[in-house]
Amino acid sequence: MVTISLPNDQRAQLRKCLRGAGRREIGGILMGEQVAPDHFRIVDFSVDETTGTAAHFVRSPDHHAQALDIFFRKTGSDFKRFNYLGEWHSHPSFPVQPSHEDVISMQSLVNGERDIDFSALLIVRLRYFLHLEAAAYMFVRRAAPANVELTI
Repeated sequence: MVTISLPNDQRAQLRKCLRGAGRREIGGILMGEQVAPDHFRIVDFSVDETTGTAAHFVRSPDHHAQALDIFFRKTGSDFKRFNYLGEWHSHPSFPVQPSHEDVISMQSLVNGERDIDFSALLIVRLRYFLHLEAAAYMFVRRAAPANVELTI
């Protein structure tokens, strides 16, 4: 079982972004630290606050590539410890479960042309302007999606 930790500072930042987006879906990429075998901690995330609608989000690859470059510089390009962890987006009007389109998109990410063996998907939702509801899923090359233990 893979564990992903979402620290307090990252939760607070997600809440702030979700409040600003209102009923629009937003998202980006997750950058993480491997703290133990099969245990990752979310260290940072990017946010594309302009492209989402009430029921759809598509991230801008250029915007997020820049966020990764900055992250790698800050972490000394220690790729074994700090690296791309996955994707995240909000479901303000829907459960924190991946849609059929989400699953297809993530499977094409890990089974496609990119050299990515796995990618996490974090889906978040803000309830009552305060409570962060979240769920994470792991997509692994040539394997079925799996739930992740998300510690928040």
